[in-house]
Amino acid sequence: MSTALVTGAASGIGAAVAAELAAAGWRVAGFDLRVAATEFAQAGDVTDADAVAEAAARAEQALGPIDALVTAAGHYEMTPVADITPSQWHRMLRVHLGGLVNAARAVLPGMLARREGQIVAISSELAVGGGDGDAHYAAAKGAVIGLVRSLAAEVAPLGVRVNSVAPGPTDTPLLAPDSPWRDPAYLGTLPARRLATAAEIAATVRFVLTEGSFMAGEVVSVNSGAVI
Repeated sequence: MSTALVTGAASGIGAAVAAELAAAGWRVAGFDLRVAATEFAQAGDVTDADAVAEAAARAEQALGPIDALVTAAGHYEMTPVADITPSQWHRMLRVHLGGLVNAARAVLPGMLARREGQIVAISSELAVGGGDGDAHYAAAKGAVIGLVRSLAAEVAPLGVRVNSVAPGPTDTPLLAPDSPWRDPAYLGTLPARRLATAAEIAATVRFVLTEGSFMAGEVVSVNSGAVI
């Protein structure tokens, strides 16, 4: 039985990924600011490298070696670039890029020692297409893609696959009810004419983990046709 560590597992895409993998027979450890509804759950902040390392070690003690890491912990806000404060820039980078770095560094030694394992980082279509009012978010998610591709080149020959899933606007609590991404006028511009669901993103993550043995350094775009 395979074991996955999912960050951001208490809500949104992370919770959907955790549920999807559990339904497929995985043992799932969740890590989030709030306790997730997973087989083994811990509360903590992905920006705290020591806390992430300790959580990964405890998850392995409870469930066995971590075969897959999915980093879905996120933070989102829309702010015009001229109004973004240094603390906003830093928080966005710490959560998205720093959270991936901290989690990857926690699990990679074991994966490399076993010469097998997988990491899937949740990025965003905004990392590819950009967005009005989304500069700091898009920059952080773009950095995630750069790290994924570089890390994949480094560790794929050693048996560890690293990839990214880049959702478009998705129907999760991160999108406020009055978000412009929910505006029917915007949705009408999408080929699919609707938001993606968290379950659909989770199914894509499961495919990458279970069927994507040929994939390394890839960015799988699941964005209702927003970026083609």
